[in-house]
Amino acid sequence: MNTVVLITGASSGIGKACAGYLSAKGFSVYGTSRKENPSQAPGGVRMLPMDVTDAASVKKAIDTIIAEQGRLDVVINNAGMGIGGALELATPEEIKLQMDTNFMGMVNVCHAALPHLRQAGGGKIINLSSLGGVMGIPFQGFYSASKFAIEGYSETLSLEVHPFRIKVVLVEPGDFNTGFTSSRVISEKTKQSEIYGTQFSKTMAVIEKEETGGGNPVQIAKLMYRIIRSKHPKFRYKTGNFIQTNFARAKKFIPARTYQLLLRFFYNM
Repeated sequence: MNTVVLITGASSGIGKACAGYLSAKGFSVYGTSRKENPSQAPGGVRMLPMDVTDAASVKKAIDTIIAEQGRLDVVINNAGMGIGGALELATPEEIKLQMDTNFMGMVNVCHAALPHLRQAGGGKIINLSSLGGVMGIPFQGFYSASKFAIEGYSETLSLEVHPFRIKVVLVEPGDFNTGFTSSRVISEKTKQSEIYGTQFSKTMAVIEKEETGGGNPVQIAKLMYRIIRSKHPKFRYKTGNFIQTNFARAKKFIPARTYQLLLRFFYNM
């Protein structure tokens, strides 16, 4: 049978690259975006409206896939967004938006998809974390927190669904050149702050330079293809710039104080 793949947040960036690549490889690919817009879809991808923060919207989209295909084999939880600002100045609305989209959105999709994966006799859930999910990024604190949450959730989920032949995989990208930079929400309170404003501008300049100079998201799409095809995928994959990925791996070996010193140096703090 043809493999049926669901990719959330497939209208742009990493999700769109993955959807187009996997469709070209012969998979039956369903992509989602908050608004139904077929013009956003790569060739061969069936786009469905889905707001990952709304459990009913998630269920409706997955029910559509089951009605059309009779099964679901792979879920790629990619939908997400970023908010830039100081932790101290983050508003309750900003915190809720960040955590609801990146973390609870993934939880909602997993809750709706798991019964169908079990019914199919197994499958794969691939959760997009970030190198910012293994080390805190300054002025991206709640983005990092949402990705750290994905890491912990995925570790536990992997244990719980192992008896059902469902593989859970974490993908931790570094910087890739996508629309993420231009769509980031900026905290106006931080931008205008006498306490944080100057440092915020300096650090964000470093972050945006790294992002816009990052890799081609097709690199992640190729990794997704290998993971889907693998009978025994690894639990965790870091991908992206050689220096970034190896710096993340080195965290377990470098003393914490030294690691933070290196982060401050890199982010011009």
